[in-house]
Parts: sequence; structure tokens; C-alpha cells
Amino acid sequence: MNPIDAPGTAEDEWRAWDGLRELPVLDPSGWRSVVVLAAHPDDEVLGVGGLMALLADRGVRLRLVAVTDGEASHPGQEIAARRIAESAAALAHVGACETVRLGLPDSGVRDDELMRRLPGLVEGFDACLAPWEKDVHPDHEAVGRAASACGVPVWQFPIWTWHWAWPGDPRLPWDRAVRVPLPPAVAERKQAAIGCFTSQFEEPEPILPPGVLAHFARDQEVLFR
Repeated sequence: MNPIDAPGTAEDEWRAWDGLRELPVLDPSGWRSVVVLAAHPDDEVLGVGGLMALLADRGVRLRLVAVTDGEASHPGQEIAARRIAESAAALAHVGACETVRLGLPDSGVRDDELMRRLPGLVEGFDACLAPWEKDVHPDHEAVGRAASACGVPVWQFPIWTWHWAWPGDPRLPWDRAVRVPLPPAVAERKQAAIGCFTSQFEEPEPILPPGVLAHFARDQEVLFR
């Protein structure tokens, strides 16, 4: 069974683990420009929406590279336009961010196509934020691998990892992990942004059920260097 489809780790277990609170704090004070890579609409907000808000508040130049439009989340439905609109609404809560959409096929992202198109879009930025290259979802992993090969300092954010991994899981690079504390007002903005992705919450089969969403309601975010 795909780990994403299996029963996952409850957020209460993660919150009870001291390891997350003991991670060193990321220092992004030297960043003047940051490019964020999202395999699908909502990846950027779930993974680093709080960090993006903190950076936007400091006047850091932010660029979002949206790799796909998320059209595979609802097979047989015309969902891409709705997901693009949800992402735009979410970014309004996060802060000023330019967006580049590649329109690659959802669930069919190829490394060679990414490497043809990404380097020129990330060149010159102080940092790149991308999905973790071992997050299990193939699109997340492809984007993470491509980010690492572009020659820009990369910090990767886990998404589905919080579902299939467990506290202290040795498969995760805890020695390269950092945390980003989110002030209450920033955490509220992130939650407002997440709330824009209504297509992902709808019954009867939500893509992001409450148990998964709970992982992204923390007062901090985690990245791997």
C-alpha cells in the first residue's frame, strides 16, 4: 500500500514529541530573495506558508514556481482553474509573491523537463524552498531532486511525511532539520491561506482530511537543509 493511503500518525503524537521543539531555529536574515517551488497548488502554503509570510513582511522578494495546476486531484473533473484561483487567494493572505506557472502534468512530472525549465527560474535567488525529495509523492520528489540540482541553496519542506512517518523516524534527516517558529498572527494568516483550498477538503473523499490538515496547524514549520 502507498504510505499516503495508509493510516497515518496522529498530530497529537508529533506534538507530544520533544524532538520538534528542540530543532535549531532557521536564520533567514540574510535572504533578500527566495524562490518557492510547489509541485501542486497548496504545497507552498502547507509546507512554508508561515515562512513565506515572515519573509514577505520583511520585504523579501518572493517567487512561486507552480509546477502543476493540480488537475489530477479530481479525475474526470475540470479542476485546474479552480485550484489556480485557490492558490491566488491563499497567497493574498501570505503576502506579495510573483507567480510563474509551468503547467506540467499533475502526477506526471518528469525530472528531465524540470531540469530544462527550472534552472533559469531559480538562478540568482538567495534560497530555494522545495518539497522534500523523499516525501513519497512522486511529484514532490521530482521537484525536490530538481531543486537540489539547480545550484542554489535549498531547504526542503516535508508534506506527506507528517502522515506516514513517526516521531524520531530514522528515515528522516533530523540532523539537517531546522524549525521556523510562527508568531500567532502569522500562524493565523497561514490558516486563512490554507482555508482557501476548499476543493481539497470537500466530502465525501477529501484530499486533505482533518487528520492531515492538523499537521499544518502547528506554531512552527520544519525544513531539511
